[in-house]
Amino acid sequence: MQTRTPLIAGNWKMQKTIGEALALVNALRSNLSNVKAEIVVAPTYTALSKVAECLQGSNIGVAAQDLFWEDFGAYTGAISAPLIKDAGAKYVIIGHSERRQFFGETDVTVNKKIKAALKHQLIPILCVGETLAEREGNLVQQIIEEQVSRGLYQLTQVELKDLVIAYEPVWAIGTGKTATPAQAEETHVLIRNFIAAQFSQEFADRLRILYGGSVKVANCKELLALKNIDGALIGGASLNAEEFSAIAKSVA
Repeated sequence: MQTRTPLIAGNWKMQKTIGEALALVNALRSNLSNVKAEIVVAPTYTALSKVAECLQGSNIGVAAQDLFWEDFGAYTGAISAPLIKDAGAKYVIIGHSERRQFFGETDVTVNKKIKAALKHQLIPILCVGETLAEREGNLVQQIIEEQVSRGLYQLTQVELKDLVIAYEPVWAIGTGKTATPAQAEETHVLIRNFIAAQFSQEFADRLRILYGGSVKVANCKELLALKNIDGALIGGASLNAEEFSAIAKSVA
């Protein structure tokens, strides 16, 4: 079994002006200089370059919250991998449930975006997760396996060597509800086993799978202690330097 470095990522969503973003990352840079986990923040596009510049030389990486699959062109409002990389990002979140819910994201477009990210050496954080109706209908395995297989269609484990998957039960995002540790671990095992079957056991063993869905200081230790949970993709709690730092430090 390979050792997987924990990853704690903060998805700021549509929050924080440039000034607020810089204040937050300056606090994080000070608080997390000695943390054992890999740390990533995903600011808004307008703050991306300033945040990346502020974090140069630190142990905190920067992610974009989405990307378009074409490099350049007449796509008003879109942002591409070359633009993201030029702004200083190393990671990109792809397939978040809010993109699926509000912006028409599908498994097909997720796949195109992952390929675009990999083409430009950006590390994709692929989000998958079921709705409450799907969980209550005993469709968790079917939904997760479809999202993973379609999202990674025609890609090899060599191309996906740095891939991160984030399991985010849709019913737990922004609702205050959290999957029980048993539910979270069970789904992470499901994802790892499916990756092993689709690619290889070696690839599955080194793949980092994060949990997302109302991760807070109160529940992070129990979740992050589980064998198959390799970190967290954090929403609301990542907007507060003290809370996000406490979660990151709990990994140790």
